[in-house]
Amino acid sequence: MEWLNSLRGASLAALVIKLVLAVIFGGAIGLERGGKRRPAGFRTHILVCMGATMAMCISRYCIEVLGITVDVSRLGAQVINGIGFLGAGTIIVTKHNQIKGLTTAAGLWASACMGLAIGAGFYECILLGLGLILLCVWLLPAVEAALIERAKNINLYIEFDSLDHMGQIISSIKGLDLDIHQVDINRGKNGAHPSAILALRLRQRRGRSQVLAAISKLDCIRTIDEI
Repeated sequence: MEWLNSLRGASLAALVIKLVLAVIFGGAIGLERGGKRRPAGFRTHILVCMGATMAMCISRYCIEVLGITVDVSRLGAQVINGIGFLGAGTIIVTKHNQIKGLTTAAGLWASACMGLAIGAGFYECILLGLGLILLCVWLLPAVEAALIERAKNINLYIEFDSLDHMGQIISSIKGLDLDIHQVDINRGKNGAHPSAILALRLRQRRGRSQVLAAISKLDCIRTIDEI
């Protein structure tokens, strides 16, 4: 493993290897986000990972080449703090009060941490970390979808023609053998249609898609979506 140890330092060969790995591994994390047209995708993850790698390489260069006594973790700590602002910019709240962008923000943070590991020359960590991160963003969504489909709790956003139809909607939902735990009504201002967010619980095993289809058959329903 001597050859691997030689690539952990601040030599030119080690720097080239680290930056190339940052581009490859950061891009691998960003591919899934970019494929879904998220705000932070392929190029953003590459730049974040490469920037974090450079920050850690600078720390090691100051110590090993220039002989400057500094805390090697200081630049890395600033990267971890700073990436929070970039990640926060990818998180949005939709008009249905649904939060989106958390996975993208977490991916940016993980990409930055991987860059720090690359800059430190901790190659064993980055290989394991990359595998687990890709497992989370590529394979686990199918598992998550299956678990959500089997869950008994369901939150619905419903937009309808008039507040007078609210009683009809609630009666129809109860007729589907659903318990209503909470109802938040938006009366609709400035010409907008009234809407409601309902927290429901299935009493019996029933597909969520079947519930949505049954409710959407009401003539007064304009939009229905699970949130």
